[in-house]
Amino acid sequence: MDLGAPGSYITLRSGVPVYSSDGERIGDVAHVLAETEKDIFDGIVIDTSVLPGGNRFVDAPEVAEIHERGVVLAIPRSAAEGLPEPSENPAAMSAEPDDIVESELEQKLRRAWDLLSGNY
Repeated sequence: MDLGAPGSYITLRSGVPVYSSDGERIGDVAHVLAETEKDIFDGIVIDTSVLPGGNRFVDAPEVAEIHERGVVLAIPRSAAEGLPEPSENPAAMSAEPDDIVESELEQKLRRAWDLLSGNY
C-alpha cells in the first residue's frame, strides 16, 4: 500500500482513505477537527459507510500516521468498529446539576457534530 509522502493534519483533505493499524480500509476522511491558529489537532471524523449515519470520531492520539494518500490509525479494525459517532449532546456516564464542564472528548464530539450539521 503506497500512501505517499508523510503529511500533517493541515494538509489532510476529505476523501482520503483511512486504514486500521492492521491494514484494513475502514473509511474515508470526512472532516479534520483542528484549530490551526493554535496548532491544535483534535482528530478526524471518518465516513465508514456509503449510507448516511456512518460518521465516526477518531481522537488525535488514535491517528498514528498521516500521508498524502492515506491515514493509518493506531488501533485495529476491531477497536475502530467501536469509535463514537459525533453527536450534538455526547453521552455522559452520570450528570449532576453542578456538572457543567464537558470532558475534552465530549467537547471534540460536540465540535464534530457542529461541523457535520453546519452549526460551526
